[in-house]
Amino acid sequence: MIQLEHVSKVYSGVHKAVDDCSFTVEDGKITGFIGPNGAGKTTTLKMITGILEATEGKIFLDGDDIRKNPLEAKKKIGFVSDNPDNFLRLKGAEYLNFMADIYDVPSEGRREKIAAMAERFEMTDVMGDKILSYSHGMRQKMMVMGALIHDPSIWILDEPLTGLDPKASFELKEMMREHAQSGHAVLFSTHVLEVAEKLCDQVVIINRGRIVFQGTLDQLREGYPEGTGLEEIFLTVTEHA
Repeated sequence: MIQLEHVSKVYSGVHKAVDDCSFTVEDGKITGFIGPNGAGKTTTLKMITGILEATEGKIFLDGDDIRKNPLEAKKKIGFVSDNPDNFLRLKGAEYLNFMADIYDVPSEGRREKIAAMAERFEMTDVMGDKILSYSHGMRQKMMVMGALIHDPSIWILDEPLTGLDPKASFELKEMMREHAQSGHAVLFSTHVLEVAEKLCDQVVIINRGRIVFQGTLDQLREGYPEGTGLEEIFLTVTEHA
């Protein structure tokens, strides 16, 4: 479970990129984090993962305060950022073993786990190649694999489907469903409202740094005429926020 309590992020002492945000990502559910460009999605996700420190407020990951117990909290996270261009001079297999070492993944069974993930994402034949030689989509797959190598209870993904081919996109969405069904929390940001509509149990909408809605899609549709599309509702909600 992820809990944010009155979280804000101020840059340069003036600009509030995130303003008094409170919401909960429940275990056993996939939560979509949606909002316009510059709304504060990536800043919020980076505060949840501890990459950025919140100016105000508290963030709890399965009960651990990210500020007071950062190492314990971060062990529970699998984070896929919006930039897959990392560790480019490592080979795919080297990167995954590096990530496994960081999270103290036991050597016993590690090779089988890496092989299974590589097969699922159709990366087996390029594990010996440098990430520098990968396409954008292949780099994205590698970052996903690295984030999940330690079986984290909480998945946090920033635009994870960008650049993935249809099969890899399908596999990742299936893995997200499987993770939630096993009783864990999944939070991911997306601009593709159709994906949120088909995949999410609930959504959190942020606009200009403030949370303007949290709940199920059925709750979001309440008050709108039957047949009104999610895109139209989203535009209305953010415009009037």
